[in-house]
Amino acid sequence: MKKILKNWLVIPLLAVLAACGGGGGGSSSSGGSTTPTLVSIAVTASPNTTLAVGTQVTLKAVGTYSDNSSAVLSNVTWAAKGGSTFLTLFSTGVVTGKAIGNDTVTATLSGVSGSIALTVVAPWTTVAAGGNQTLARKADGSLYGWGSNIKGQLGDSTTTDRNIPTQVSGNSTLWKSISVGDQFTVAIRSDGSLWAWGFNQNGQLGDGTTTDRAVPTRIGTSTDWVSISAGKAHTLAVNKTGVLFAWGRNFNGQLGDGTNADKLVPTKQATGVWKAVAAGGTHSLAIRTDGTLWAWGGNVNGQLGNGGVVDQNKPVQIGLVTWVQVSAGAAHSLAIRADGSLFAWGSNSNGQVGNNGSLNVTAPVQVTSDTNWATAVAGYLHTVGLRTDGTLWVWGSNSDGQLGNGTLQDVSAPVQIGTASWTNITAGAAHTIGVQNDGTLWGWGRNVEGELGNNSNSSVSLPITIQ
Repeated sequence: MKKILKNWLVIPLLAVLAACGGGGGGSSSSGGSTTPTLVSIAVTASPNTTLAVGTQVTLKAVGTYSDNSSAVLSNVTWAAKGGSTFLTLFSTGVVTGKAIGNDTVTATLSGVSGSIALTVVAPWTTVAAGGNQTLARKADGSLYGWGSNIKGQLGDSTTTDRNIPTQVSGNSTLWKSISVGDQFTVAIRSDGSLWAWGFNQNGQLGDGTTTDRAVPTRIGTSTDWVSISAGKAHTLAVNKTGVLFAWGRNFNGQLGDGTNADKLVPTKQATGVWKAVAAGGTHSLAIRTDGTLWAWGGNVNGQLGNGGVVDQNKPVQIGLVTWVQVSAGAAHSLAIRADGSLFAWGSNSNGQVGNNGSLNVTAPVQVTSDTNWATAVAGYLHTVGLRTDGTLWVWGSNSDGQLGNGTLQDVSAPVQIGTASWTNITAGAAHTIGVQNDGTLWGWGRNVEGELGNNSNSSVSLPITIQ
């Protein structure tokens, strides 16, 4: 009888323990909770989802678990939908752009996946044209030149013209901003140092000599340069404290120092605090930090905008409003006000002022009534402009097809070219180069010296892609 009672008491006790999870049979943790499972993966790209050919982004996969926790995943499997067509994908999640296009990269772990769309664009970011040559910066900071090279202005150590982009000597990837004059180039590196090469007859390179240079030559030891502009034979530059320097040819007073003597090294010029400069054929324009506009130098065509035609060897103020952007051509000038309106003045022989006329203008006149101008650039006898919506507009001389409208007829008021969206534009003597918002590079106009960079020397009157 005792044995039967003992067994009867033990059975209910075991049942209670089982219901409470006891006995170690139903859990992988002492706390009684189950192991969280991966439910989703989110993929991000740094620095962004758009990369240029030859550049890299880093992908990161973050997993979210059933308990709402999250963690960076280090052991995912990466795969690109397009294989290796557009991207080179590494097991670490690093991606290199290989060809222009769109692709989707997926991260997978334990049967769970997450994806991200990537866009690979052409490598070009910035262009600068002057005379019959072009220089352009790639997204990785490298610099290439093509076109006329008679004075070494392409910086490739030769004086041989190039009709395809040729890298500037030194293979540096530190180039930040560039400006091209008639037959010379000036540039600033990311460390703030100043470099120049090409024609130097009037000391426009600023190295203290009048010797031409076929490779980039450092100018001085300063590392505080922020803005640069090359004219026909003179150079303007501003440092980070807003001091204006000028050097090179000064026959028309374009250096603004009150004399007409050339300068062979960067020389402090006009007083004031400056933020933007533009060097033209024989004249100079600049904007101070207070938004006022000033001009000096050659003025035979009214390009100074002060109502007269007499040269000025010191800065004279133009108007009383606030300006944000300025550009100087051979003998005409452009400026955009703070309200987005565009004004032009100076030589108008080919309609480059854009006022639907052909007479010279000695004071700023508004170009159209629109107030959505973002950038305006003066070539030798033509003008190109971008509006805030990315549309491209042109006017002026079209002798070599530099307007890109399929004709060789001059245009005296802005006309739109196509419907593409553009991010950067520049004008040379008779050619035009631009970058569209996908990073592709386009050119049109004169190409006798190869300034379009399309492996040809035939001029074209419609935009064509460059490499």
